[in-house]
This record gives sequence, C-alpha cells and structure tokens, in this order.
Amino acid sequence: MDINKNSNPIHSFSVKALALTATFLFSLQAVAQNANNEIPSQVFKTEQKAEPNVSLNPAITAENLDSIYREMPTNSRFENLTPSADFYQSPFQVSIFSNTNGEDTERLWSQTNSIFAYGFGVIGIIALLPEGISNWDKEEGIFNKWSDNVKEGPVWDRDTGMLNLVGHPYFGGVYYQVARKSGYRQWDAFLYSTIMSTFYWEYGIESFAETPSIQDLVITPVLGWAYGEWAFNTEMDIRENGGNVWGSSFLGSTALALLDPVDALSVGINNIFSKEIIKAGTGFVSFNEVPYGNSGQTDSQISFTMSLQLGDGGHYSPRRVKRASGADDPIDTGIIGVSYGVGQTQLDDAWNVEGATTTEYSLGLYFTRQFSSRVTYSKGKFVDGATATKVNYENYSLDSQYYFNAKNTLRPYLTAGFGETLWARDIETKKFQVNAGLGLHYKLNNNFALQADWRFYHSTNADTSDNNASLRLVYLLGQGER
Repeated sequence: MDINKNSNPIHSFSVKALALTATFLFSLQAVAQNANNEIPSQVFKTEQKAEPNVSLNPAITAENLDSIYREMPTNSRFENLTPSADFYQSPFQVSIFSNTNGEDTERLWSQTNSIFAYGFGVIGIIALLPEGISNWDKEEGIFNKWSDNVKEGPVWDRDTGMLNLVGHPYFGGVYYQVARKSGYRQWDAFLYSTIMSTFYWEYGIESFAETPSIQDLVITPVLGWAYGEWAFNTEMDIRENGGNVWGSSFLGSTALALLDPVDALSVGINNIFSKEIIKAGTGFVSFNEVPYGNSGQTDSQISFTMSLQLGDGGHYSPRRVKRASGADDPIDTGIIGVSYGVGQTQLDDAWNVEGATTTEYSLGLYFTRQFSSRVTYSKGKFVDGATATKVNYENYSLDSQYYFNAKNTLRPYLTAGFGETLWARDIETKKFQVNAGLGLHYKLNNNFALQADWRFYHSTNADTSDNNASLRLVYLLGQGER
C-alpha cells in the first residue's frame, strides 16, 4: 500500500471489510437455505434404490419433487481418479485447463463465473456507498482509480497481521477449494488459487480500492493452499459424519458454509431458483470393495456421498467412507516452507546508517531437493549517523535457490533474486536491489531444516552495496520433504 496516497488505513480496511462481510452474509443466506432444505448425508451405491416407505414433507409432492433442487455429487477427489501410469514423471505439469484425468472442468468454470458475478456485485455495492466509507473519488471515476493503483503497484503494504495472515489465506483457500472440489489435485488447485487471487482479486477487485500488495500476491495463494487443503478435508469429514458438528445440524451447516462460502452460496442460489444455475455439488466419489455371495467374493463399486432430504424424519447417520490417501502424488502441502531467524546487516557508507541485527522471515515453495523459491523479508532498527536516532530498515526480495548434493543431509546452495530496501516505513524511500549469495542447508528431519547464508545486495539506482548474513529455522508443512 502506498502510505502517502492512502494515508488513512481505516478507509482501506473498511472496503476490505465490506467485501468480506458481503461474502459472509451471502454464506449465511446459504446456511439458512440449507437449514430449510436440510439434507442428512447418505451413501448411495449403484445398485441401491430409494426406500419405498419414505414419507414426504407435506410441501413436497410427487408432482413437484422434480422441480426441487437437490445437491448432486458433481465433484470428486483427485485421489479417487486414475491418472496415466506416467503422470507423476512430470509432477509439476499443469492440468487446470483440461480434464485429462477426468476432472470436473464444467463445475470449475461454472463456479469461476459465479465468483466473478459476486465480485462485480460487491463493486456495485461499494460504488453506491458515500465517499467517506468507500474512499473512492466519484469525480475521478472508479476505473481511473483502478488504473492508477495498478500502475503504482505492487508495493509492500501496511495492512494488519490479521488481514495479511488470516483474511487473505482464508480467501486463497476459498479459491483453492473451487478447483480441489472439482477433482483437481493439490498442485492444480494451488495454480488456480494463484490465478484468481492475482488477477481477479489483487489486480482486479481490490485495485479499485488500493494498490496491489507484494505480500498478498504470495501469501494469499501459498498459505491459502495450506488452509484450503485443511478446509477441504475437514468438510469431507463433516459430510461423512452426516453433516453434523458436535451432533448439531445447525453447527454443521454453519461450518460447511464458512469452510467453502462459494459452494454454499451456489447451493443457496440453486435452491432459490429450484434448479442448478451454478454447478455446485457437495458429494464426492469413493470406491469400495463390496462382498457378495457366500464364498467371500468382492466387487469394486462406486459410491456417491451426497445430501438429500425426503420428509421431516430423523437423521440418518451413514458409516464413514474410507477415502484414498493420494500418497502417490509427490506434490502436496509439504513443499510449502516458512522460516524465522536472525541476521546481521552491513550497509554501504552512502546510507550514513550503522548496520545492526535484523529479524528474518521467509515464505516459499521448496519444489525439489535441488530447487526452491521464496519471498524473504528482513527488518531492524538501525542508528542514523546524522541524527543518532533509530530508523526502521526493511528489505524484501524474491529469491531462488539451487542446491548441490541433493541427496545429502548437508546441501550447499546458491541464491539470487531481486527486491527493494526502504527506510522509516516510507514507500517513497524504496530502492531497487539485486542480490546473490551462497549458503548451507542442513536437514534435521522431513519437516525441519537449518539454513545459513550470506547475501550481497546491490542497488542499481542508489549505487550502494550491502551485505547480510543470516541463520534461519525452516519448517516444511504437512509431510515435509519426502
């Protein structure tokens, strides 16, 4: 965020809060709609038929039964699909634009279109608000505002930690689930979330209000991947448990709406119009070995888990369905790495500032044992040589690392990247820098590692040269490094 042009962060926050609130209210509408059409989950096998003695709700008759929208199992888990035998030989191939393995492309694009519709609806609401709330200059025009913000960005924003580390990952996870619940694997769902969070939100909807943010471009899809995968599996658990949380269908419906508001809103809209306008679907496909006969024979049958209510009767609690683990896919949340550490920075004399200790953070993707890429952020309070006062120092960069001796526990690496240095939290002081260096990576176990490196920074427009030595503890999520 350009702090000079957006000097009142309350206005910026209010716009974001309105967008989040609008989505949340839509979700509550879907919860209420689902409560009125509450559907305890049941497991249907291909040979099963409806119970002949089921009593219908008085409002539901044989004549209007077909006109009532019922959630259908239109989506499946990638783990239940069967990709080609050589699929994982190129683990980072992109399938998001195709359905090579049987993914539900139709559902993916239907929900994508609905997200765009919701977003432009939010823009319309904000445009109608007073300028004191929206922070939009009506005389300038909202599209001129969008153009100016896009040209100025991206910048290192000053949003609160709750917004950067909770709000953005949450919505990154919402985008992620659109693809994940359409049968795509984790890598493709992450790429979809990256596309949506970058072009739909950061350079789209949010640019009507403020300058695109460097942190959000990375945090939203990367931490959204971590949250989205957890939310996806949590939803599957709730649905397998009959849609209840702690025995309550209301808590279950509320949790499902919060875990995936896009799907909940889509179902709510379909319920309102009594037909499938948006390809929703909260079931999933599983494969089970079903015994038959008296000799221990089994048959592989497809089971659809879905929601359906026929009447006001008691809840049916289905048995839990065993889901595939998907252990064959080498790309999962284990490649996401976060780090924290300390550093020592020596600055060029041209800054007239004494170097000191810094705090080091990073968030990145450790694609393989040979290659990783991350956003690194350093900050500290240094002494200004002219005034003898402490001044805030910040350095952020996008770096990539190449590791040698990939099979070993101790791996030396080269690192290079580019970024900016700024002073006193003032975006006008930023100076572009390129950096290069070398380091050592020591694997403690699959999830933890130590990294020590030295980096040389050169500013091309300030003609300065700085040095930074740091030691960081790296944590890899999920299964970590395999």
